[in-house]
Amino acid sequence: MGMIEFQRPDGGKSKAYMAEAGKGKPGVVVIQEWWGVNDQIMGVADRLARAGYNALAPDLYKGRVTAKGDEANHLMAGLDFADATHQDLRGAVLHLAKTSGKIGVTGFCLGGSLSVAAAVHIPEASAAAPFYGIADKSFADPAKIRMPIQGHFANDDGWCTPAKVDELEAGMKGLKTRHEIYRYDAKHAFTNERSEAYDVNAANLAWDRLLAFFKETL
Repeated sequence: MGMIEFQRPDGGKSKAYMAEAGKGKPGVVVIQEWWGVNDQIMGVADRLARAGYNALAPDLYKGRVTAKGDEANHLMAGLDFADATHQDLRGAVLHLAKTSGKIGVTGFCLGGSLSVAAAVHIPEASAAAPFYGIADKSFADPAKIRMPIQGHFANDDGWCTPAKVDELEAGMKGLKTRHEIYRYDAKHAFTNERSEAYDVNAANLAWDRLLAFFKETL
């Protein structure tokens, strides 16, 4: 377990935190919150590895990490979502595929938005599970999702609002692949144990649903 380097489809290099369960095990790409690849996100990867998945958390901010909201917002605003999706995330999926079975994608906040984008744009992935994040429809139309998807959202969320979740759910109605949305009486970032919004009951329920979903789809 630790930082590794992997190749992007364009030939460039990116870094990521890797937590291994073993060769041939299914894989999961874990996408950071707007804070960056911090200890909490690494902990999610470690937890997935203990559950039997090779987990890879790409460093989309290229080494930058913050605990300040204003700086996190600045870093997120400066991120090229298309490049992150088509190069860093797809590269991470392709890297995992070299030693793993099927590959899933999950992410939180910013990473939730990119998980939806991955479900549209990365055909090599087999399932996606976004947490309280939705990509802009102009970039990732939910009607074009290519794989099973399980979404987890908070009812008390001023950023990824219930209305936006309604739009996502409506956009997925015609999908032939499995698609499900779970809503929790909690706040944004309810699964992040370092957040004031952390809700242990909602977080544990969401985790159990996530593991069941990946067990069935990967």
